[in-house]
Amino acid sequence: MANTLCVVHFPFRPPDTTLHAVPLNVRRFAGSSLLEWIVRRVGDAQQVDHIVVVIRETEAASSVMKLLPQDITIFASQATDSLGQLADVIRNHPVDSIVRVSADTPFVDPELIDRLLVTAQAHATCDYIGFSLSDGQPAIQSPIGVFADWFRAQAVLDADQQATSYQDRSDVTRFMCGHPECFQLRLLPVPRELDRQDLRLTVDSGEDWDHILEIFDALGPESLDSQQIAGLLDRQPGMLERMAHMNRSHT
Repeated sequence: MANTLCVVHFPFRPPDTTLHAVPLNVRRFAGSSLLEWIVRRVGDAQQVDHIVVVIRETEAASSVMKLLPQDITIFASQATDSLGQLADVIRNHPVDSIVRVSADTPFVDPELIDRLLVTAQAHATCDYIGFSLSDGQPAIQSPIGVFADWFRAQAVLDADQQATSYQDRSDVTRFMCGHPECFQLRLLPVPRELDRQDLRLTVDSGEDWDHILEIFDALGPESLDSQQIAGLLDRQPGMLERMAHMNRSHT
């Protein structure tokens, strides 16, 4: 039985038509599909037991399988919202907890994933563990794009029974953090170099994609931890200014 499962899921939001002329998951990145890159990056986390990529049942599992290593499980969910998909995965996999990673975050940091799981081991009664910006916003909801979050499996099932609105079912973090009377939360401060408004490493537009490729070309595949990326961008004020403008435009 896998104790901690990492669930890679596709975000529910309107796509940028320029970016998604080629679907995000099949875009080529670092010599593979973007989806395979993200899965392999998650696999660098020491504390993750198994990885599942969840897709909607209407999508062709066979086409996604071609993008991934054979040891990665693909799960087709009948649910039409993010919370329902996570609950479906848990009902079909005997796990104690899950880590959630979005498939639009090519620079998700495996060291930060391990920090979540080490914290979970030390706080067995927690339902949710994530990173928090200094303004109180859960970092997973920001466009910084290097974070994951952790859930006790039973807490996700409880949330699936309780959440009814479209907004809550689209974002389980929003629901749990909005109901601290129901869920035991632990929010970790983000690393100082990432607690800022001018970082944008999630992929939601064609310009985002261009930035990701520029960063990869500058650092290479072996130097892509979040601290080194932040350091590079500090030397690229023009890119930071564009990222800050995009962040303001998307709020």
